[in-house]
Amino acid sequence: MSHQSELSGVWCPSVTPFDGQDRIDFSALNQHFARLTASGIDALLLMGSIGEFASLNQQERLLLLREARSMSPLPMVANVSSTCFADMIQLAEQADRSGYDAVMVLPPYYFAQTRKQLLSYYHELDKRLPGKWLAYNFPARTGCDLDPALVAELAAELPKFIGIKDTVDCLSHNRLMTEETKKVRADFAVLSGYDEYLLPNLLAGGAGVICGLNNLVPELFAAAMRAWQSEDLAALTQIQQRIGRLMAIYTLGDDFVSAIKTSVSRRFGYMTPDSRNIGGGLDEEQCQAVDRLFAEESQQ
Repeated sequence: MSHQSELSGVWCPSVTPFDGQDRIDFSALNQHFARLTASGIDALLLMGSIGEFASLNQQERLLLLREARSMSPLPMVANVSSTCFADMIQLAEQADRSGYDAVMVLPPYYFAQTRKQLLSYYHELDKRLPGKWLAYNFPARTGCDLDPALVAELAAELPKFIGIKDTVDCLSHNRLMTEETKKVRADFAVLSGYDEYLLPNLLAGGAGVICGLNNLVPELFAAAMRAWQSEDLAALTQIQQRIGRLMAIYTLGDDFVSAIKTSVSRRFGYMTPDSRNIGGGLDEEQCQAVDRLFAEESQQ
């Protein structure tokens, strides 16, 4: 049950805490990273979707890159996606100077992209990025699917392209991504973007998962990787069922970012539940549902 992918295992795409004045709360982020580091997970992702990268201005993103890297010894990847190519390169260069292990990039969004455009985009990006990079496939948000054949073609041609976060709610998409890329690169990492796909992705030969529940129960996902490595089927079965029950967090409220941040705030107390997704805050009934969900989890 082993694979050769770089930066494999379970990653936490960290939330970005804000204080009462809508500023990035670096003290809270430091406490969050300390907790995540101690949990046994494998890597951290900064400024992913759950990290609200799309709501951060360029100066906030550059500051976050500079400040966050020293907060954990874990491998760390930064999402530098932007609709502005020059901004993306500036962020990637800052990430490289700050010691990040790689960066992650969405395909272009807003305008639809042809296959030719996507290939040209990633080739140009590869020329200008200073280090290793992963693609971020989230067609529900971008309207653009990086299909397995296209990703395999890029992986065969671009050595700095080391993996992909495949955030598609379809197991066969994750599986085909792994099958196609393994034909050309044994070291290419296919990481699922859905929490409950960790085990199915590993079974299909994938590298692991990058998922929001790691902000709340990273120890559970770290235990899943240990059970996988020791071939403990009974433990894996139990963990998969627990993850399935915790997926209910994503149905609470109007957006999953607010639900995760509210849950971290209520369980650990070191950050506010504030999100820049205006109107997404949980009401009292929803907060009580969060409390019940994790009270039941604590009894497992």
